Amino acid sequence: MCDVFRGTIMEERLIDLEIRITRQEDMIDELNKTVYQQQLKIDRFETVLKEMARRIMELESDKPLNEKPPHY
Repeated sequence: MCDVFRGTIMEERLIDLEIRITRQEDMIDELNKTVYQQQLKIDRFETVLKEMARRIMELESDKPLNEKPPHY
């Protein structure tokens, strides 16, 4: 093989690898953004869930135990 031809092939392979790495880096950045946004949503859901659980506990503690319904 000619050195010029071999050099061209190596250069093309290098360029291809650089392009692939750049695309992968972009994909990783997008995935990181997605994971971050999902974590924000999870945090909000946990806050809402804790508040709902607290309210349920309050409502349950307000109920008298073993009380007969009013129609008895």
